[in-house]
Amino acid sequence: MSCNLHTRRFLKMQGLGNDFVIFDARERELSLSDDAVRHIASRRRGVGCDQLIIMRAAEDADIFMEIRNADGSRVGACGNATRCVGRLMLDETGKNSVSIRTDAGLLSAKRAGSGISVNMGPARLEWSEIPLARQMDTVKANFTLGPLSNPVCVNMGNPHAVFFVPDVDAVDLETYGPQIETDPLFPERVNVSIAHIRDGIIRQRVWERGAGITEACGSGACAGAVAAARLGLAGRKSTVQLDGGPLEIEWLEDGTVQMTGSATLAFEGELSL
Repeated sequence: MSCNLHTRRFLKMQGLGNDFVIFDARERELSLSDDAVRHIASRRRGVGCDQLIIMRAAEDADIFMEIRNADGSRVGACGNATRCVGRLMLDETGKNSVSIRTDAGLLSAKRAGSGISVNMGPARLEWSEIPLARQMDTVKANFTLGPLSNPVCVNMGNPHAVFFVPDVDAVDLETYGPQIETDPLFPERVNVSIAHIRDGIIRQRVWERGAGITEACGSGACAGAVAAARLGLAGRKSTVQLDGGPLEIEWLEDGTVQMTGSATLAFEGELSL
């Protein structure tokens, strides 16, 4: 596919319905304003996506992944996007494992059956690492809004608050999600998860900061599995069932979190910028 100076080739990929527009800027620089990202991410006016990804060259990794939310904001981590970029780099290099540099740190990806397995780095658990506005226990944070209270807070490259409830389908996440995301307790805003456990499986829904409710959130699934283990509700290895499908999560003994799931190419195209 050829591109002139006014267009850019892109890939549309998704992991469990969490979808991405991906640009490769290794040979041709690309800088996008927040407005441009919002336009591309719009499902009515642009291509449509939850996050926009720009791949760049990295000195200490196979690739650098810049992550932008649908509102244009830049974030440090995105698990489903990491699997998608990991798949691209595994296909391109032919390696058994590839390294991916993000704003949140250095990650690695490898094949796992028909899917991709990514080490998402350490689960950060201190209140100052989330970060929270004041010191408190992150296993049962002192916060309540409506039926949601005492979340487990985990940073997986971005901040997460995980609320365990009797039934996730009975909670109006669309109402409570944006209120919690922007609460002063979370100075960098927060991803909001609600979860319950049935037959050993963690059922989870996620409101992502800057994107809203998504079908799947990889870093959110990692946070949910770590949260369940911290509360004694699950072991260190769990299946997390998101709206878009399952992810296999393992909180390893070294403190890092391994996530395994699908990464699918939907289509490729050319976009006028």
